[in-house]
Amino acid sequence: MGAKIPVGLVGVTGYTGMELVRLLTRHEGFELVRATSRTDAGKKLGDIYPWLQGRTLAELVLTKPDPDDIASACRLAFLAVPHGAAMDMAAELRARDLSVVDLSADFRLNDRAVYEKWYKVEHRHEKLLSQAVYGLIELNREKIVGARLVANPGCYPTSVILGLAPALENGFIETDGIVADSKSGTSGAGRKAAVGTLFCEVSDTFRAYNLTKHRHTPEIEQEISRIAGADLVVSFNTHLLPINRGILSTIYTKLRPGRTSQDEIHAAYAKYYQDEPWVRVLPLETLPETRHVRGTMLCDIGIITDPRTGRLIIVSAIDNLCRGASGQALACANLMCGLPLAEGLDLAPLMP
Repeated sequence: MGAKIPVGLVGVTGYTGMELVRLLTRHEGFELVRATSRTDAGKKLGDIYPWLQGRTLAELVLTKPDPDDIASACRLAFLAVPHGAAMDMAAELRARDLSVVDLSADFRLNDRAVYEKWYKVEHRHEKLLSQAVYGLIELNREKIVGARLVANPGCYPTSVILGLAPALENGFIETDGIVADSKSGTSGAGRKAAVGTLFCEVSDTFRAYNLTKHRHTPEIEQEISRIAGADLVVSFNTHLLPINRGILSTIYTKLRPGRTSQDEIHAAYAKYYQDEPWVRVLPLETLPETRHVRGTMLCDIGIITDPRTGRLIIVSAIDNLCRGASGQALACANLMCGLPLAEGLDLAPLMP
């Protein structure tokens, strides 16, 4: 493949940064040459991630986030820092003509006012919103290829949008009354210390959280409205599972009047994703499980119709850290840099 493309990672110590390092250890096209952390600068990557011992990346010394240094050493940078902070770094790096994949929410929403309403943060770089491409591979592949700033999708939205897209594009369902009931492993809450994600608080229990106000709601509505060609409202409800990683979304929709059979809908789903390597439309009577996609880019989708209630029920499962964050970011970077889409991402599920 020739010389590797040098890349940087701003914010290496969180779960998404950790996952991206894991994926880059086996990537043939990218070389991680900068990894930043304000608190751990000066340490080697192997000091904070002992599982890297024996690998070349273990010797990489962490630096503080310096846009000039990153731009001088890299062709592309991944931003794995919280919303609010990411927008400033993205602006600094784009001003230095560096390509950026932002894993935060700062450039996912097209409307500044909507962003500020849901995230309670002033958007200081509104001009970049029009330049950012929403990085959902299956829907925006061609735009991502030519992008210099990609807004990596959220984990929950990835599972919901992929689940709904074929039904909306084919007009199988009503555009009102959509309910997305989603459950995530605790790594989705991030690596920061918090009482709500302590082992004793999440083990052997199951709870809902952020009902009616989860920040991924406007992202889902924005993208499914684009697919449907109309403004859609979704009831998006989130729950915390006592597992490390994985998302399972059960999506309830109303079938449009007619005689579209379950077989026809299933066939349409299979056709819609037939050329997509990471979306598996499961056979009828088979429903997704998080363990079957763990640690991969896969999105498993199962569908079932309920004639009694007139509903199409869609179930999708992804790994929140890989498909829902770092793996998806790496896939976008592959496209942006002219590399094969699946480079470094041909991963079998972590079993059991």
